[in-house]
Amino acid sequence: MLQKPTESEAEQLTSCSGPFPDASMSDALERRWLHYAFIEPDGTRALVANIAWLNGEDGFEALRTSILLVYDGDRGWNCSQWTATTGKQQWSSFRVGCKSGETSPGFRIDSAKGWPAANLKLRRTSTPGPSGCATFRDNNWQRWQAEPGVRATGTWRASDDQWLPFDAVGYHERVRGCWNWPHLGGWVFGFCNHGAGVGEGAPHWSVVFALLQPDLESHCQTCVLMLWRRGRLVRFFPRRALRVSAAGHLERNQVSTYPTQMSLLGLEPMAPVPAALCIDGLQGEDWIQICFRSRAAARLAVPSETSLKPFSVHEVLGEIDVGLAINGSRFSFRSPAIVEFAGGAA
Repeated sequence: MLQKPTESEAEQLTSCSGPFPDASMSDALERRWLHYAFIEPDGTRALVANIAWLNGEDGFEALRTSILLVYDGDRGWNCSQWTATTGKQQWSSFRVGCKSGETSPGFRIDSAKGWPAANLKLRRTSTPGPSGCATFRDNNWQRWQAEPGVRATGTWRASDDQWLPFDAVGYHERVRGCWNWPHLGGWVFGFCNHGAGVGEGAPHWSVVFALLQPDLESHCQTCVLMLWRRGRLVRFFPRRALRVSAAGHLERNQVSTYPTQMSLLGLEPMAPVPAALCIDGLQGEDWIQICFRSRAAARLAVPSETSLKPFSVHEVLGEIDVGLAINGSRFSFRSPAIVEFAGGAA
């Protein structure tokens, strides 16, 4: 008769007690990261954080970086360096649940100078989307999984003023893979949570989309769009069902470069940020149309480990209009959104 494994035996069998496999990274360019992005329901304040690990070459330990980017409608953007301090274990919905009597870890991240900083409690309201894996350039690959509807409550310090209340809803993802930035080419991903009032449960609607564009390999492009209703994934539009288009450019004076030291290194001009991004999806009789309009952007310059070419990640705030039809019923809404445009400098 089969016996139920003990907790320690189950953990060894799954070998994944946290958001990533317990196995160590094998390639010098293998990397992992946890991404957090939150925006208040009125779109006036937003927070983006990233905690990353890059494997080291033989004899060197893995490199860990953390960065915090905040936006206040009255003061604009503010950003830490890549050395923001965090706890040993940050909150992630992609981990084994806490044991009885244990307290779920919060989310605390601080700049070396003391601000920006955030001290939040995070909780999930929705189910995660399926993970996707893309391969390109022989042995390069990327694996990605997202979850919208994550609620953040607590305090933040956007400038050298006092700590202020922060209550927002957003998005969490885990990414792992092995690539160098020039070969990666670029990507676009974004999300919105509609009908997510302060202190409520799951958003009425959530949309997450992603487009991966490896350099010089159009056949390896990957595009998905996922739709949640009250926390439950209800539609998945694959690449063959989607059409993506962009129009115009966001004015360059609406884009700030961070961390601040990067402006001293003579970086090449940034790749332009689209003023509008539209995605149309059609699957059977169901369809969705979204149009994102950029409002303000922050450029994060990312060093390349294999070349002198800089790679930029643009965190862009704006509004998104969504129209959709599911099972013969039509819906439409407008919501604040965050979209990330990444690519090489040009």
